[in-house]
Parts: sequence; C-alpha cells; structure tokens
Amino acid sequence: MSSLLRVQGRIGQRTLLLTTAAVPLTGWAVHAAALHKQLAASRRDPLTGLLRRDSYTARARRLLARHGDKVAVVMVDADHFKQINDRMGHAAGDAVLASISARLTAWAGPRASVGRLGGDEFAVVLELTAAHREQRLEQLVRMLHTPVTLDDGRTVDVAASVGAAAPASVGSRDLTVLQRAADAALYDGKHSGQAVLATAQHRTVPSINGRRAERPGTSAWGRAA
Repeated sequence: MSSLLRVQGRIGQRTLLLTTAAVPLTGWAVHAAALHKQLAASRRDPLTGLLRRDSYTARARRLLARHGDKVAVVMVDADHFKQINDRMGHAAGDAVLASISARLTAWAGPRASVGRLGGDEFAVVLELTAAHREQRLEQLVRMLHTPVTLDDGRTVDVAASVGAAAPASVGSRDLTVLQRAADAALYDGKHSGQAVLATAQHRTVPSINGRRAERPGTSAWGRAA
C-alpha cells in the first residue's frame, strides 16, 4: 500500500472515531437541553407562567439582599373570584388568573420576582422607591380593575385587593415579615379599591403561614367568607 493510501486510511479511521464519539455527546446535549427546559417549567406555574412559591421566594430574597430599602413587597388577592368560577365557569376563572398574572408581570418588569402563591393569591417583590411608591401602586390597582374579555366575547368585571410593605415602613428586611405585613395591609383594604401600605403595626398581626389567624366572621385563611 502506498504511503498516500496509508495516510488516507489513518485519517478515515480518525474521522470515524471522532464521528462515533460525537453521537453520544450530541445525544447528551439534547438530553441536557430537555432537562433544562423541564427544570425551568417546574419552577413556573403552568396556568399563569409565574414563578412557583419556592422559586419566587429565592429570587425575592436575592432582591432584598441586593437592594434593601429600595424594595417593596406587594401582595395581591383577586376579589370575588369564587363567584366568577361559580357564575361563569372555571375556564373564565382561569382566564382571569392568567390576565392578572400578565398584568402583574407587565407592571413589575423583568427584574422583579412575581409569583403565584396558590389559588388567587399572588406576590411581587420589586425595586420601588418611596418617591414613586404611591403612584405605582395606584397604577397597579387600575390595571387589576380593568375588565377581562374572554375568547367567546364575554366580559368579566374583575378586581383585586393590594397590600404593600417596604422595609423602612415595617422595620424589617425579612421576606416573611414583609409578606405578613403586606398581607395584613391587604386585609385592611379588602374590596376598597385602594392599595394599602403596611406600617410597623401590621407585622404584629397574628397569622398562619403569612395569613391572618382565623377569627369569627372570617375564613380559615383570615379573609371574609
């Protein structure tokens, strides 16, 4: 065999080995990409696309650690949501939840932590200085009170109660404390059509998992039944 043929043979064998080795590597790359997508999906609520509680909490704490007193914690609760489900069906209820989620995301911006904590309860942690807090919270309330148009053309009147807490006004940078205070403020302004900013007194409200403890006239989550 000539030297040229021997060289070509060696090159061909080497190319074959490289090509063969690349096959499983490509397969692992595809598998890794699929796992990454599954992991990303597991962090988000499938209906709304918002962060689930654990992912929301992790991101929210990073924002608090990074920006401190410039951060606000906002709790949002849909008003009369059970009536929408009962009167118009669960598909309409799902559309309302998706709409609220889209509005929260648009309002908060890409750097915020926006989560669905369960049911019709949402939370947002974002940079929001005291100078702009009142104006921005009023804007959020207006957005959340805009009717939702369903795919079949029906219109749903929607509303949501909003409570907010800032480290300076509550006296803490702890996420759990801030959420508790914001939730207590939300409860104080329930169905009022106005956002309520928590004070230091709101952090002392007895609660269970961030919700006001049950008492006469309220549901198990501390909301008016």
